[in-house]
Amino acid sequence: MSIDITFTLSNDDLKRFEDIVSRAKDALENDENAKQVEDAARQMVEQARAVDLPTFIEERLMKLEILINMVSDKEWELNESERKAVLSALAYFCDPDDIIPDHLPGVGFLDDAIYVEIIVQELDAEIRSYSEFFEYRKAEENRRRNKGLDTAVGREDWLADKRSVLHSRMRSRRAGSSSRTGWRTKLF
Repeated sequence: MSIDITFTLSNDDLKRFEDIVSRAKDALENDENAKQVEDAARQMVEQARAVDLPTFIEERLMKLEILINMVSDKEWELNESERKAVLSALAYFCDPDDIIPDHLPGVGFLDDAIYVEIIVQELDAEIRSYSEFFEYRKAEENRRRNKGLDTAVGREDWLADKRSVLHSRMRSRRAGSSSRTGWRTKLF
């Protein structure tokens, strides 16, 4: 039997997340630090996999992988401000002593799971578009392989067309949802 639990974060709770993210975002001023953010988020996912976590925490932390993949995927070609927004979201996970220190057994990743829920909502347009791009690329590679074609021949052309459509859709979705919570401007 499963149970749904809903709770509300107060403005003070949200402010704590904002403060931690604000400190972490300051580190994003150069490419080396941005790479450290990406690596730290990837490492946190690996640490979470190595620990016996409650399912509800584990499921949320695994959602980080798509964000990590999004910023490291050269073929997706996020522009600099979009890349920085995703990295800003990931910056929270660089601080092992965030709201609940990660080393505390069983609950150390709870605040991380809560924050994942926040950023997944705020980055929904990016996540949906990147997921579609990822699936398209995989399907197109398989289709071409099955036809005996080299997946590298013309690759940039067939990826560019799909990427262009999806980037446009992503930006439209983002513009349509920008008035929802206002968290995006605070976090990114």
